[in-house]
Amino acid sequence: MRRYPETSNPERAGADWPPAVVAGAYQTGVLGVRSLVRRGVRATSVDWDERNPGFRSVWGRSHRCPNPGTDGAAWAEYMIGLARTLGGKPVLISSSDQYVSAIADHADALADHFVLSPAARLQGLLATKQTQYDLAARHGMPMPRTSFVHSQDEIEAFAAQAEFPCLIKPIHFREWQAFPKGHPLSHTKVAISGSPAELVANWRLAAAINPHIIVQEIIQGPDTAKRVYLSCYDGRSRRIANALFRELRCDPVGFGPATVSEPVVDTETDVVCDRFLRSIGYAGICEIEMKRDARDGQIKLIEANPRLSGGGDAAPHAGVDLCWLHYLDMIGREVEPVAPDGRDFRHVVLRPDWSTIVEYRRAGLITWADVFRSYKPPLAFFDLDRRDWLYSAETLYVAGRGALSALLRRTSSNS
Repeated sequence: MRRYPETSNPERAGADWPPAVVAGAYQTGVLGVRSLVRRGVRATSVDWDERNPGFRSVWGRSHRCPNPGTDGAAWAEYMIGLARTLGGKPVLISSSDQYVSAIADHADALADHFVLSPAARLQGLLATKQTQYDLAARHGMPMPRTSFVHSQDEIEAFAAQAEFPCLIKPIHFREWQAFPKGHPLSHTKVAISGSPAELVANWRLAAAINPHIIVQEIIQGPDTAKRVYLSCYDGRSRRIANALFRELRCDPVGFGPATVSEPVVDTETDVVCDRFLRSIGYAGICEIEMKRDARDGQIKLIEANPRLSGGGDAAPHAGVDLCWLHYLDMIGREVEPVAPDGRDFRHVVLRPDWSTIVEYRRAGLITWADVFRSYKPPLAFFDLDRRDWLYSAETLYVAGRGALSALLRRTSSNS
């Protein structure tokens, strides 16, 4: 039987409640639609990339829209037409940074046709790393040493003072997708440097696309020191939902999103994240990734994601249905705050995790006992759904192929 939080919040939508549109048809968006459809909401998704699973999912129909990154005006016009087709005034919820930015950029045009978060423009600032880190610094969020560099002189000046290892990353993750296949930075999130010379060399590689990049000292410590704060705030910046998870593994090792996580109690992280979001007047869903630095014991910001997220899929399994609670607030319901139910489970992103296990084993970071414990029931999966059988079959294929490739690389390197 499906479990709902034991609160006075409604469990299902009324027949006359407005529809919802989730912007982004990647699996994160699919799960947002699933959350709402299960509650009786007429929900759908939009995306410009028909390769995303929302176009093949049993959970609602996805609509192909223009790419907001290349033609924002056409995207906004399409969305207005979609709203008229759906009827009423649909609630618009983002599951991708690209659509967070698009909604912020076109909020004036969309506001007459969609119910938007009152913090839509603030979410747009958080979706871009430079403005996100500027906000964090101004509002006292603990961070590693961070700089925005624009020239070789600036990267050399940072390198002269930094404690290594350090990383560089683009202002927006899509920038490095423009590199040709085979380029060292193609489709990567970060580039790690162990010395000043390596940092300058990596900046030169990145500068071929854009010399304006973010450079940071790396937060030291194991991946298990990483925390994922999941939350939703109403239009008055009152927290109406929260949950916190500990990362067990991530992809890539050390720097990527969690492939396995579990609920954790960490009052300090909870207080730091909650204080930051309240201080900036936040409203809506937000995921914040934090990590405790082994050098000074301080919990520090990795990044904030002002939208539905892959890690956020863990929250409903802890009794905190973020998308549903956000929808209730958006349509004007008074939402009773919901906290996690204390259930012990592991949340697994299966597609990358099998190959990640190989990489962790290769680096001597985990034992087989750790692996078996991480798959000890109860389990919740991001990318396995018995009703969405086509996507689930693809997940098993991708996970198996990734694990085999990782094993072959390991065998080749040892020979």
